[in-house]
Amino acid sequence: MAINRLFFCFLLTHLVIWTLIPSITNHNLPLDTIEALAWGSNLDWGFNKHPPLSALAVEIFYKIFGPQDWAYYLLSQLFVVTAFCFVFKLSKEILNTEKHALLSVLLLEGIYFYNFTTPEFNVNVCMLPFWAMTGYYAYKCLKDNLKKDYIILGIVAALGFLSKYLFFYLLVGIKIFYIFYIRKNNFKINYIIPGVIFLLILTPHLIWLTENDYITIIYGLKRTGEIKSYLDHIILPLTFIGKQIGILIPFFILLFILTKNLKTNFSFKDQNLLYLLSITILPIALIFLTSVIMGAKIRTMWMTPFYLFIGTFFIYLFQNHIVNNKLKSFNYIFIFLFLLSPFLYGYVSISQTNKRTDYKGKEIAKVVERNLIKLKYNNVISVAGNEWIAGNLCYHLKYRPKCEIIDINLIIISAEGKNGPVSFSLKELISDNYK
Repeated sequence: MAINRLFFCFLLTHLVIWTLIPSITNHNLPLDTIEALAWGSNLDWGFNKHPPLSALAVEIFYKIFGPQDWAYYLLSQLFVVTAFCFVFKLSKEILNTEKHALLSVLLLEGIYFYNFTTPEFNVNVCMLPFWAMTGYYAYKCLKDNLKKDYIILGIVAALGFLSKYLFFYLLVGIKIFYIFYIRKNNFKINYIIPGVIFLLILTPHLIWLTENDYITIIYGLKRTGEIKSYLDHIILPLTFIGKQIGILIPFFILLFILTKNLKTNFSFKDQNLLYLLSITILPIALIFLTSVIMGAKIRTMWMTPFYLFIGTFFIYLFQNHIVNNKLKSFNYIFIFLFLLSPFLYGYVSISQTNKRTDYKGKEIAKVVERNLIKLKYNNVISVAGNEWIAGNLCYHLKYRPKCEIIDINLIIISAEGKNGPVSFSLKELISDNYK
């Protein structure tokens, strides 16, 4: 109970700090959150860049809270702490003690994907709870063989895939483990339940994808960059590995403080170890191979969910070498990193004044509304243009119009008048100060 209370306090503190800091220091929501809100104003089964779930999540919060920036920082942290909860649950299933399960989550605070970058709710953050839940329920299915776990597994796996297609790498890792497991054990009819549910939930999106010429897949492939040289197949994967090592340095510092040595005895006959390898190391290895084979540039933020179980994996490897007399040093370093990250975020947010989060989105919307009222147009029907400016207008305008994301230089605002809809360009409605 003491461990559970400590874990709850950690979750609550993380949630409060990372909701408050960006709410206080940012003047505008980040780009990806505005983009999701723009999609949410005109919900569909997919969009030009991503599947629909991130847009649905922010739209639900918009219906509840409206244009309150803090609500979307809270939404992001709810996704993060939910992921932490299921990492903790899986760790309790696999590790010997709840103390080690707690440590496996606390170690994640040494990875900036789970603190510094979390205020921006985007598709990577949206994947987090479903990645953690999928890892947990895939394990529970094999352990307990309960139909409810198989049903939940199918649902959360589909929701993860509807967050971002990179979820596929986790599913492949789990699938490989299941194939290995089934070869050594009897096949059970329950094994097909998650796949059936997964496909049923995905069917509307797959239909949309076909009708829209696979636009999201094409966008994802374009984001990896064009191959400029055969050396890209070597340089880009090595760059990827170098960045991952740099990102994990604070994590390994915390880990090394906990252990008296790094010796470990493991066996590939150990089912728990093989499972942890399948959901932690294998997805990373697969995305590395993707970079090698395709010469693709793997963007750093894409790796956000990939390290959720890395604490559990390394604690499992070295749990026999974790000593209590090192916990005090661990606590000091952990608290230092835990507080350093929000301090740095707040400092950067305040000291740098040319970021997206300094954009005067609310002021621009007020100028537009004021000038439309002067022209006797009160109700904005739609805003068309790029996702940033048009998305901000749709978010901040009093009567939430639909946002039509199109690749044009102008921002077109359509308003309802006495004689029907009339269109204005944004330049016509605002002063030069807000271009």
